[in-house]
Amino acid sequence: MTSSESTSPKLWVPTLYIAEGLPFVIVNVVSVLMYKSLGKSDGEIAFFTTLVAWPWMLKPLWGPLLEMFKTKKYFVVATQFFGGIVFGLVALSLQLPNYFQISLALFAVIAFNFATHDIAADGVYVNVLSNTLQAQYVGWQGAFYNVGKILSQGVFVIIAGKLEKSIGVEPAWMIVMGMFGVIMVVLSLYHIKFLPTGGSSGTVNSVKEAFSTFGDVVKTFFQKKYIGWAILFLILYRFAEGQAIKIVPLFMRASHEQGGLGLSTEELGILYGFFPPLAFVLGSILSGYFTAHRGLRKSLLILCAFFNIPFAVYAVLAVVQPENFYVIESLVVFEYFGYGFGFIGLTLFMMQQIAPGKYKMAHYAFATALMALGFNIPSMLSGFLSDYLGYKTFFIWVIIATIPSFVAAWLVPFRETEAVSQ
Repeated sequence: MTSSESTSPKLWVPTLYIAEGLPFVIVNVVSVLMYKSLGKSDGEIAFFTTLVAWPWMLKPLWGPLLEMFKTKKYFVVATQFFGGIVFGLVALSLQLPNYFQISLALFAVIAFNFATHDIAADGVYVNVLSNTLQAQYVGWQGAFYNVGKILSQGVFVIIAGKLEKSIGVEPAWMIVMGMFGVIMVVLSLYHIKFLPTGGSSGTVNSVKEAFSTFGDVVKTFFQKKYIGWAILFLILYRFAEGQAIKIVPLFMRASHEQGGLGLSTEELGILYGFFPPLAFVLGSILSGYFTAHRGLRKSLLILCAFFNIPFAVYAVLAVVQPENFYVIESLVVFEYFGYGFGFIGLTLFMMQQIAPGKYKMAHYAFATALMALGFNIPSMLSGFLSDYLGYKTFFIWVIIATIPSFVAAWLVPFRETEAVSQ
């Protein structure tokens, strides 16, 4: 056993999920704020920033290949380093006349790269940790995924907002994107020493054998008991969130005359920079212990309620349009706590009900991709729907759109008995 194989999960779970959360939030949320500052429309921003994020949904197409070659650690380190370089290219592209097309293309590369990273990172997690440790550390996983959100959507948006005022919008975002690149390179160097290999991949001696293995991965996934119900659950659980997540920051930035809250880039960074992520971390950790004690089957509907009901705060904000920053902050904190608590249900369902079997890493990737499908399709259309309905009616619709996730959580069957910790 190598030294990295015996490393405590506390030394690599936090940094691994910072590295997983950071690029996802940058592509899906921070890019939205950047393009808003650069003058793009809501519909254009929501559609194209979701379009370039589709590799997170399509990763099953190449996920099984990672079961065949090298180690999972190899792919984690390589994609972190390469992704850091591409973030640097995004920074450079912002000074070009056709920056929008070029930066979107680079974000698509980043999405493909880090979708690959996520397959390997989750593969390390599910292969190295036992079911008991998975449940114990799932709160840490969610918490430090959210640290990536704190850095990207909070701290660096504050920096961007301050720089926008002092040196201009374009140079501000060039600096911030370059800093994201440096973080990813540093994380790759850290993981060379501390990340477990996650187990060696199988040896493939021919193209025919590779295709045969890929076919077996797909076949065994769809042969899992209750897989149809599981797929429906994964697609519907985030249906409301997928519609809200692109529009919330745009709503926050829009003027009161446009139906928004009129916050600046810097104010939005301050809003998300500490208390909401802290609430998410607290919700994630408490949910991990709550679910480990009760078992996922008994907890799932409760977790679904925690996840979905707090989205109503945005309807309240859209109707009232408060100008008091602390009122806005308090409501967002409430939503983030519920989001962190409820997301654990989805994560554990994928780990315990879908991933187990011969191809844990690939099947977990299939599950996360199907989850992304339920998120991306409504997200792509959310900007046009919001433009048509207006923010107030749109967020009322989001509340209605939570109903399918409750139905799915109530009806989804479990394929095996859980071991509930005492």
